[in-house]
Amino acid sequence: MSDPAETPPAPDAAQPPHAAAAEPPAPATPEDRIADLEAEVSQLRDRWLRAEAETQNQRARSERQIADARNYAIQKFARDVVEAAENLRRGLDALPPAAPNEDELLTKLRGGFESVERSFLALLERNGILRRDPQGEPFDPELHQAMAEQPATGDAAPGTVLQAWTPAWTLNGRLLKPAMVVVAAGTPSSGQRDEKETAA
Repeated sequence: MSDPAETPPAPDAAQPPHAAAAEPPAPATPEDRIADLEAEVSQLRDRWLRAEAETQNQRARSERQIADARNYAIQKFARDVVEAAENLRRGLDALPPAAPNEDELLTKLRGGFESVERSFLALLERNGILRRDPQGEPFDPELHQAMAEQPATGDAAPGTVLQAWTPAWTLNGRLLKPAMVVVAAGTPSSGQRDEKETAA
């Protein structure tokens, strides 16, 4: 009679063979592999487009900054030069009006100063600095600074610049110094506004 303790346990009949082993993954089909590659290509293309767009934007910003630095780096110096041009004009305006019997020296002096002013203004224009005389033009707050108002006279419509104490100056299209002006009092009539809107 055998010892029950030495008898090996009977195998569990309910447990299927190789149940503990993990099942290997199913091999990917060519269609699955193609879909994965297409998705990866789409992601890489999207990243490349974003990087390219950012590069273009950065290049455009750099070009604008360089252009602004080139065009407006002399802005402070230009203001000082404009002041000199205005002082030259004040000196010319201080001379007595031309007269047929005036002294020859005064005539030559006036002509010399006027020649200097023309040359000076031409030099400024070659460097992008322009003078604009606003007298008779409609008041433009972008270019003019109203110093006083006077009643409209003659054909001057309300809001018209009657007198310019100083001209407007621009540097490459940007306002450098506004004109100091006297403006006709009142606002444009409805008929004048309609005419402007129709013309526009």
